[in-house]
Amino acid sequence: MKITHRYEVKEDENIDPKTILHLLLKNRNVKNIKEFLDPPSPLSMKIEDFGFKTEIKKTLKILEEIKKNNQSIVVYTDYDADGITGGAILWETLHLLGFNVMPYVPHRKLEGYGFSIKGIDNVKKKYDPALIISVDHGITAKEKVSYAKSIGIPIIITDHHLKPDMLPTDAEALFHIPALSGSGVSYFFSKMVFDHFKLQTSNTGLLTSHFSTDYLALASIGTVADLVPLIGPSRSIVKHGLEAFPQVKRVGLKEILKDAGIEGRRVTPYEIGFMIAPRINAVGRLEHAIDALRLLCTRDPKKAHALAANIGEKNRERQDMVTIAVEEAKQIVDHSKLVNLLTDKLIILISDTWHEGIIGLIASKVAESYFRPTIVMTQSDGFLKGSARSVPSFHITDFLRSLKKYLIDVGGHKGAAGFTIEKKKLNTFIKKARQEAKKLISERDLERKMEIDMKIPLSKIHLAWVKELEKLQPFGMGNPQPTFYSKGTIAGAKIFGKKDEHLKLYIKKQNTFPLEFVSFYAADRFTSLSKNQEVSFAFTLEINRWNREEKITGKMIHFSTA
Repeated sequence: MKITHRYEVKEDENIDPKTILHLLLKNRNVKNIKEFLDPPSPLSMKIEDFGFKTEIKKTLKILEEIKKNNQSIVVYTDYDADGITGGAILWETLHLLGFNVMPYVPHRKLEGYGFSIKGIDNVKKKYDPALIISVDHGITAKEKVSYAKSIGIPIIITDHHLKPDMLPTDAEALFHIPALSGSGVSYFFSKMVFDHFKLQTSNTGLLTSHFSTDYLALASIGTVADLVPLIGPSRSIVKHGLEAFPQVKRVGLKEILKDAGIEGRRVTPYEIGFMIAPRINAVGRLEHAIDALRLLCTRDPKKAHALAANIGEKNRERQDMVTIAVEEAKQIVDHSKLVNLLTDKLIILISDTWHEGIIGLIASKVAESYFRPTIVMTQSDGFLKGSARSVPSFHITDFLRSLKKYLIDVGGHKGAAGFTIEKKKLNTFIKKARQEAKKLISERDLERKMEIDMKIPLSKIHLAWVKELEKLQPFGMGNPQPTFYSKGTIAGAKIFGKKDEHLKLYIKKQNTFPLEFVSFYAADRFTSLSKNQEVSFAFTLEINRWNREEKITGKMIHFSTA
């Protein structure tokens, strides 16, 4: 592991908390410090701020005509947490405004991501709508949008994914905002529709409340879950959305918090990323994500409880499946002739037994373990579905798009991608992908690196400046939790956790009690540690508040002993 730091605080240097904060902001290339630390409320922002003057005018005219004629609309949303939360916002807004509207979530296995001919035909047969509005997809669906138009269904697209070479020009309007998540685009699109039609409904008060609480909370879930950088308008959504959680009365969301064991707790991006979003995602991975949307929109407490219990169970089932599959994948990498880590710069794994709903999670775990871009494929409805995850310096979606002549479709972003391929093209694709990866991926790309914000003596760490760090919250993509590097000696250590899998270290700090650090899943290193042993470590800091007491605690993200 190569560790570098951007700034070093010397032992004899006198540095105050505000200076440390401004150094960290400088590291993040923050220009407008005031706006970053106190981002504007999304309530003060409009979709017009992103442009779309012509699109807004056309969209509202279409919706006025549909409402006047009591025609139907379908909100066609993606099946992940970002799509489901965004779909819930838009469907419920239109419903409460009096529109005849139905949600549609494609089946991951039977229809795949986004628009499909099969999905559009299903929508036509079931609802024969006057309009489809997409949430969190559609930007790459040129042919599907043209097909829908040819059978009499106009489409309005709301999306945030990477633009393709050919845009869906047959769409009635295209609201594409890459600075937001799909749910973020949906939030502002829905607010635009509400502002236009709010005088025509008796639900104005309810919707006004939802846009300041429930819908903000839902949009924050989608934004964090989709790993959108928490800067600019997305930072506004997440900061204010997290603050809105205590005011949310939505029974489905409250049941998710209860099932996750975090009811009444302060919700941060950690709770969203590791407890809330996986539950929303799980049902779409293994069954049909429409149940996740129903859970977020139902007003029936009994129905919410039953749906949340099922989703919680599916999440646990998903966890077990991933654990088994990742172990199988690692065995293939370690023992199979299919992968040679000495020469291969790209890992490609195929299995007929892995559920396509978890192949992205498998790819993520393998890429993390071996620090190589990883593609995982499995059989699906006569084709192969693929999911890819990458290392920070390699754009996996651009790489796969360069091979698109072998693929049926491909989409994603820098770190993750999904695609479909015909079986007859598989061997050629694998051969070409490995050849191109050797040319494009350097040895430096595959070197594990950690860039630390600040090297600092433990003696400099005190409560006041850890409190100052909290002003940078919420942390996430684009605004990671500040990292530090220091050296010290071990005062004590112990293992903990349900399976004794974690390690707690007490590191001596000059003239005070030792600082407490947790190193997750590092219990196997306990026997190699001893009192007064020197340790060098990278870490993050936070304040543990309990029973009116405040204590600095840290999380070790890497450590080495002398």
